[in-house]
Amino acid sequence: MMEKFKIMLNSINDVKQFVAAASARPCDIDVVSGRYIIDAKSIMGIFSIDLSKPVSVEVHGTSEDLAAFKADIEQFIVGEGDDE
Repeated sequence: MMEKFKIMLNSINDVKQFVAAASARPCDIDVVSGRYIIDAKSIMGIFSIDLSKPVSVEVHGTSEDLAAFKADIEQFIVGEGDDE
């Protein structure tokens, strides 16, 4: 199962919290910015993309993984789907 949604990370602390939440999940989670696909568990990877605008997140896992991850990062979610 794969679900996409948009997030906005406004500070270094936001990135740290997001990476910690992604790292706590056993499933694959990607951050998509333009043509770049970054592992959401890579803090260096996330800092390498443009965070001045919302980025897409793709969660590849079970509905339980998705629900738990979205609950952990709900303060960063700004939209659903891919309306780039």
